Amino acid sequence: MLSSKGVDFSKILRRYDVDQQVAATPQEMAKEMLPHDPVFKKVAEEVLYMRFKTVGPVVNDALKEKKPLDVINEGLVAGMEIVAKLYAEHVYYLPEIMMAAKTMEIGIALAEKKLEGGKMKAKATVIMHAAEGDPHDIGKNIAAIMTKAAGYDVIDMGRDVPVTEVIAKTVEVKPLFVSGTALMTTTMSAFPRIAAGFMAKGLSIPFMGCGGAVNREYANSYDLGIYSDKAAQTPPIADKILAGYDWKKVREEWDNIIRGE
Repeated sequence: MLSSKGVDFSKILRRYDVDQQVAATPQEMAKEMLPHDPVFKKVAEEVLYMRFKTVGPVVNDALKEKKPLDVINEGLVAGMEIVAKLYAEHVYYLPEIMMAAKTMEIGIALAEKKLEGGKMKAKATVIMHAAEGDPHDIGKNIAAIMTKAAGYDVIDMGRDVPVTEVIAKTVEVKPLFVSGTALMTTTMSAFPRIAAGFMAKGLSIPFMGCGGAVNREYANSYDLGIYSDKAAQTPPIADKILAGYDWKKVREEWDNIIRGE
């Protein structure tokens, strides 16, 4: 009989990729991702490091040298994009996402005061919700924050939203796409019913299936269905739909989209 006496199981069961992530600081991971322009870099760092108390003076200083829209896109939004990447790498979590988003919103509000017309125009409107019968909305909330940060107007319908209400709101708003989140396998059956409801109304709007209960195969099993595995993947998919991709093209190019191609 083999003996396990003296065996160091820490070396057998060790996740070296996780060790490397934990060892790396946000500063080290973000170093290559920050803007090269020193003004935009300083603004981005305010968001990245959640400095909601000092972002105001930094943005005001940046506005003396740079155009308001550039401060928003090249500084504030760029910082939030790095936050999204750190979240995807399990360096940042929900509290950091929330604080960074608050910091970005403070900065955007200041920059918008200098814009002609007052408020920055959203790229498009999207609808998000957690599936009927599903009370879990943390993933949806994170995706909403990241999608707003990418320049979209997000209509958040909340959690446990009836199928009929999602269809009615979509008919009313005609958004760029609709996303549904399901953490329970018993609730994800709402998604093909929503997609069928869209088609019955003559709508070809992509329906993005998300959440722990959903996988790519399921999201692609019904017409109009597309998939987002992580909250940070939603903005790049949105950008492709905005550029003219329909739901079939998103499916075909999904791997390339997620890789940033």
